[in-house]
Amino acid sequence: MERYLITNITEADYGCEEPAADGAHAYLYLRKIDSKTNVNNENEDNQNNENQNPLDIKRMEVSENTISKMKLDTGRMVGINDAGELIKIVRVVAAVIVAKDEDGNDIIFATERGYGEFKGMWEFPGGKIETGETPRKALAREIKEELDVDIEVGDYIDTLEYDYPEFHLSMDCFYCNVKCGEIVLKEASAARWLRSFELRDVNWLPADVTLIEKLNKKFF
Repeated sequence: MERYLITNITEADYGCEEPAADGAHAYLYLRKIDSKTNVNNENEDNQNNENQNPLDIKRMEVSENTISKMKLDTGRMVGINDAGELIKIVRVVAAVIVAKDEDGNDIIFATERGYGEFKGMWEFPGGKIETGETPRKALAREIKEELDVDIEVGDYIDTLEYDYPEFHLSMDCFYCNVKCGEIVLKEASAARWLRSFELRDVNWLPADVTLIEKLNKKFF
C-alpha cells in the first residue's frame, strides 16, 4: 500500500448544480510520502507545499460520501492499495512506559480499555496524532490527558501496521518514562505494571500483539 498526504480537496463539479454522472463530487490532491514520515522529526507533518513539484502531486476523484465517511481533510494521511482503492489510515502513538519494581526488574505499564468495541482488552496507552502534530508531541499530550502525568518520550521502537475492517492502523511506538506526577486513570478501566513473563497474561488488542514480540526480543 502506498501512502499519501492530502494537500488539497476541491469540488470536481464546482459551479455546476447537477452531480457528475458517476457520482464523483471532489478531487483529492495527494503527495506521496514515506510510511515513517517525521517519526523522529520535530518538524510538522503537514509541511508547506508551496514549493512542491506539481508532477509529484496525484489527483484522485472521489465522492462526497467517501470524504464524509472517511473524515478526510487536508493534512490527513491516506493509502491506496494495489487495486487503486482509497484506504483510511488512522495514525496513532503508543507509549511503552518503563519503570523498575522493588527488586530492580523492568516493568511495563498497560491499560484496559474502558469503552467502545474493544472494551475490556488491553493496550499500551496513547492515542491519535492530530493534524500538524509530531508523534512525540502527540504522545506527551495523550498521556497527560489519559493518565495525568508528564512523560519523557525516549527511543523510537517501531511503526506497527494493522488492518482493521474499516481502516488501516499505523502506530508509532516509543519507550517512555514518567517525569512527574502520579498516574490517574481518566479513560481506562484498569491498569497493570507487567514484568516480562507477565506480558502474555492479559488480552491485548490485535495491533498491540506484535509489539509484545518486539519487546521480548529487544528489551527484556
